[in-house]
Amino acid sequence: MKHTWIAVGALFAALAVAIGAFGAHGLEGIVSSSMLENYETGVQYHMFHALGIIAVGLFATNQEMNGKLQAAALFMSVGIVIFSGSLYVMALTNMTWLGAITPIGGVSFIAGWVFLLVAALKR
Repeated sequence: MKHTWIAVGALFAALAVAIGAFGAHGLEGIVSSSMLENYETGVQYHMFHALGIIAVGLFATNQEMNGKLQAAALFMSVGIVIFSGSLYVMALTNMTWLGAITPIGGVSFIAGWVFLLVAALKR
């Protein structure tokens, strides 16, 4: 499963680059500057956590992939979908109510890092 998480992280990273390029080259002048900032925040957190997922997979190469590492990668993945995804959709549609679900993704990111911390300390 560790190699699967490395692959998932790499896929998320590739998507972050593509989504970021789309925002940088395709959205300027189309969406408001505040919505473009939201979009860019989504891309930044998307990439940070794609790298976090890769780190989980790499960490697991030195030990057995346990439940804490699985949870870390899963929570980071869910965070990307909810946090970054809600910011992307909000920027593209101007549905500002989506900002209400963005913090759920943020909590998922935090949970992912805490699970990785616990896994590292239990090593």
